[in-house]
Amino acid sequence: PCTSFAAIMLGARQLQASRCARQAASSIKLNHRMVGCKAVANGSTQPRRASNDDKKQLIDNVDCFIFDCDGVIWRGDSVIDGVPETLDMLRAMGKRLVFVTNNSTKSRAGYLGKFTGLGLKVNAEEIYSSSYAAAAYLESINFDKKVYVIGESGILEELDLKGIQHLGGPGDADKVVALKKGEYMEHDEDVGAVVVGFDRYINYYKIQYATLCIRENPGCLFIATNRDAVTHLTDAQEWAGNGSMVGAIAGSTKREPITVGKPAEFMLDNIARTFGLQRQQICMVGDRLDTDILFGKNGGLTTCLVLSGVTDEETLLSPDNSVHPDYYMSQLSELLTVKEP
Repeated sequence: PCTSFAAIMLGARQLQASRCARQAASSIKLNHRMVGCKAVANGSTQPRRASNDDKKQLIDNVDCFIFDCDGVIWRGDSVIDGVPETLDMLRAMGKRLVFVTNNSTKSRAGYLGKFTGLGLKVNAEEIYSSSYAAAAYLESINFDKKVYVIGESGILEELDLKGIQHLGGPGDADKVVALKKGEYMEHDEDVGAVVVGFDRYINYYKIQYATLCIRENPGCLFIATNRDAVTHLTDAQEWAGNGSMVGAIAGSTKREPITVGKPAEFMLDNIARTFGLQRQQICMVGDRLDTDILFGKNGGLTTCLVLSGVTDEETLLSPDNSVHPDYYMSQLSELLTVKEP
C-alpha cells in the first residue's frame, strides 16, 4: 500500500529530532571536554617564591638535598655568598648532602680538589659528576669493549677507575685532518661506545672518528654526559655547553644519544641506590629548569630553583615556561633565615 503524505512528514520530523538530539549530545560532550581543559589550565599554579615557613617546612620534610654545583654552589671559580654557612647548617641538622654536576671535565677526585680549594668541606663520596655517571652506566651494562672519548681528563680518569679501555680525549686534541685527495681515516673496530662530554679542544678529527665508530661499528653506543646548551665556565658570562658537541655527533650520525647526566633517570637511580634513599626524602636544588628542575620533577623529588645561575625570574614566570619548581629563592643562602629567631 502507498505511504500517506502525513506519515512521510511524521517520519521526517522524527529523523530531524533524532539528529538534533545527537548534535546536542555531541555539543555537550565537547563543551564538557573544553571546560575540563580550561579547569586544568586555570588550576595550574605559578612558581612560588619560598616564604620563611616554606623553608622551615622544606628542611623539616627532607632528609637529603641534591645540589647542582655550577650556579648554585659556585660560579666559575668563585663560591656564591653564604653557601659555606648554609651547608654547615644543613649538616648540623643531620641532612645528607649530595653534589651533582653535568660538567664532565673533572672526575670526582678532581671536583673534590675544587671544593677543597674553595674552602668547602665535602667528602668524595658526596660528589656525583656526569663523568662518573658515564663510567657507572657502562659498568652497569657489563661493557667490555673500548670507548672513544670526546671530552677531557675527567671522563678518562673515571673510566680508568672502572677498568674500561679508552682512546681519544685530550690525546687527539692536536690531530688535524688535511682532506687531501683520496684521504681515508682508519678507526678502531673494537670501539663499542663513544662518550661525548664537554671538550674545549674538540676538532674535526674527533668528530669524524666518533662518527665512523658509531656508524660503522655494529652496536656501538652513543653516550652523552649531558646536553646542556650553556654552562658557567667563568663567572663573567655563559659559554656554549656540551649540547653543542653532542649536537655535532647527533647530526653526523643521525642518532640520538643515551644521556646519563641530568635530567636523565640513570643518574637519580644510581644516587638513590648508592645512598639508600627514597624519592620522597630528597629535594633537588638547581639553577636550570630544563635539567635540574626537570630532573627532580621527573624523578618525583621536591624541587627548588635558585636564581643565582642560568635561570632568571622573568624566564621562570614567563607564560612560555611549563617547568615549575615547588619553590624558588634568590640563592641558596636564603635557607639561613630558618636559623633566625
